[in-house]
Order: sequence, then structure tokens, then C-alpha cells
Amino acid sequence: MSHYTTPADLAAADRVAGRLYTDPAIFENEISRIFERTWVWVAHESELPGPGTFKSAHVGRQPVIVTRDRKGMLHTLLNRCRHRGASLCEKPRGQANGFTCPYHAWSYGLDGKLRGIPYPDGYEGVIEKGELSLKKLRTESYGGMVFATFSDGIESLDEFLGDAKLWIDRFMQQGGGYPIKVLGKHRFKFRGNWKIQLENTTDGYHFPIVHRSWMASVDAETADMMSFMTDPSAITHALGNGHSVMQMVPGHSDLDADDGTEPLQGRFDDLIKDLSKTLDPAQVRKVVRAMHGTGFNLNLFPNVSMSAAFFRVLRPVSVDETEIEHIAIGPDGPPELDAVNRERLRIHEHFQGPFGFGTPDDAEGWDRVQRGAQCAPDMPILVNRGLAREKASPEGWPTSHVTDETGMRAAYAQWKELMRDA
Repeated sequence: MSHYTTPADLAAADRVAGRLYTDPAIFENEISRIFERTWVWVAHESELPGPGTFKSAHVGRQPVIVTRDRKGMLHTLLNRCRHRGASLCEKPRGQANGFTCPYHAWSYGLDGKLRGIPYPDGYEGVIEKGELSLKKLRTESYGGMVFATFSDGIESLDEFLGDAKLWIDRFMQQGGGYPIKVLGKHRFKFRGNWKIQLENTTDGYHFPIVHRSWMASVDAETADMMSFMTDPSAITHALGNGHSVMQMVPGHSDLDADDGTEPLQGRFDDLIKDLSKTLDPAQVRKVVRAMHGTGFNLNLFPNVSMSAAFFRVLRPVSVDETEIEHIAIGPDGPPELDAVNRERLRIHEHFQGPFGFGTPDDAEGWDRVQRGAQCAPDMPILVNRGLAREKASPEGWPTSHVTDETGMRAAYAQWKELMRDA
């Protein structure tokens, strides 16, 4: 793989060159040909609960503001004043009537339209305000998940998500009949390429090795639930367009399919008792059974995963630096569910939190892959596990065991397609 015409030549069906993690020129092509040409996740609708709400985000390396205007419409705006280029918003989230540049006070509406210019007489015959709205990205949403793209010519979000929509719908079932909302988030960076993290979400092979300390720290019921390595029903599907889903706990893949025979975990007995004072037994069972989230990790190419009970968002910073945001979620319902969400946060912190038993171990592995990839950059990274036993599911999805690298092969196939003309 040392001689290539385009970066796409460095990705084969069962392996990719290590330089995909280390070559700055390849990284620059990824920014322009992937992150600025396809659908990138920017928000969950619960982060924009009403007119005038906004959040800051990124599409690739470009800062954007996601807004909900007075009519309830969602917009993704480039965070750059049209006058002299200053950033308009430095807050992570909030509520506003619009945005005013701190440099020369040009002001914009929530839809990005230029509303006012101080001392406008100097611009008479020079500019038309209607031509200087903020750069607006195409914005669409599905199942509460908001995506944006710089490209007006690509397929609709609905087409891009394709068969992944079924799994988004299933993921949202963990609200127990209530909508999902964001409970909290934290960010961190690791010294590695963004694709290393992309691979991790559907990598069941590493789980019992990297996460031994977490498995030793949880109750026996949880440990047994996550012992999927030899379960033949635990499988991974490639869903098209680089998306994939890893079913670790198949019995929790469709939380609405509950025959009532699975006992609820004893660790939640006190919570069940409190909830039963105001909620009917069926509702209590729904929200408690979903306490650990769904039984799968859904990877949406290129930047967000819906992983069991949280969102993991990646942002490429440089060829060897990536920012990760972990977003805890829970049901958005009556006050009685506050106790449910507190417990969900504790579960989230135990694994995904900055002092948890899971994420620090993952991040160490990602760092090590980047350090190792500096050696012999043309030596291949293997993604061939399970290739010989991969078969089509009844739906037509390439499918293999949960420990196999079907999801990674799907992501690199999409990567190769988008990088073909680089």
C-alpha cells in the first residue's frame, strides 16, 4: 500500500494502511470530502427546547450555531460575522433573540438574516443587507437527531440514514414511552486520529480485555448481561452508508418487545418501590428495564454513535487529535422520573465519566494505536476478523458475530467511496 494515486487506494476490503491515522494530507482531504460533504450530527432536539434556544457545535473543524427560530424551525449557521469574520457566539448553549457581533455590532436573527448595521450611512450604495446573511447549512432531523451539511447536492437525511432509522427508533424506546432528553455532557480529547474512535463503537472484541476492571466493579446481574463474547445471537450488522449496529444484548434490542418474564435487577428495588407510588406497573417496568439503555451500539458515519444509553460525538481536531463528547440521556417526563434520571447519570458516570471504569481505559487504547501507527505507516491495520463467516441477514445486511469487524469494514467502505476522487 506504499504507492497510491488517491487516499482511497489505501483502504482495502479487509485492511487499511496505518498512514490513514498519521498523514496530515489525508486528514485535510477527510475534512473537505467527508465532514464538509456529508451529513454531520450537530444536536439533539431536546437541546433546543423552544424558540430562541441555541447551542454551539462544529461541522468538521468549522464552528456553527444551531438555533430554533420564533417559528420553531431549526437552523445551522456558520459562527462567523459577514463583516470582518469575528465569531458571533462563544456560549455553549442558551437563549437569545439573535446574535450581535462584539466587534462592530452587526446583528443577525435566529435564522441568520442580517438585521442591523450601526451607522449604516457609510454603506449606502455599497451593500445590500439581504446578500449578507450568515452562511446557512442545510439542516434536517430524524427521531430528534439533528444533522447539518455544507452540501446542497447530496441525498436527503432520510436517504442517508436508510436502514439505520429502524435502530434510531429502537434507541429512543428507552424513554419508556416518554421522549428522550439530554441530561448532561462532558468533553475530553485524546491524542489520536478520529477513525480510531469511530472503529471502537462497534468493536466487541476488545470489551472483556479492556474493560475487565469495569466488569469486576458491577453487580453480577450486569456483568452477566454484558457477557456476550460467546453468545451466537450477539451480532453486528452493516446498515449501508457506513452505518452499523452491534447487538451486545439482543434481548434488549427492541425494548417494546417485552413478554414480561425478564426479572428487573434487584439493585433497582428501592427505585421501583418509589416509582410504584405514582406510576402504573407497566410504566415502571418500561423505564426500569431500560435503565442501562438499549442492548446495542449504533454507529452513524461519520461522527456520532448512539451507544446503549448515551451519545458519543467525535470532532476531528487534527490528524492526531480528536475531541470526544459524551452525552447522557434519559426520559423527559413527570417529576417522578427525576429519580430515574439521577440513577441513569450514576450509571453513566461509572463507565463513561472522566473518572469512570470504562472511558479512561478506552482512551488509553486509542492513544496507543496512534503511537503504534507511527511505526511503518504502510503496514496494514487489519479489519478482517469474521470476514469468512460474514453472511447476509434476512434484511440483506452484511452480518457477523459481535466480536467481528463488520462495522469497521462498513465505515471504511463509506470512507473509501467519499475519498475516491481526493
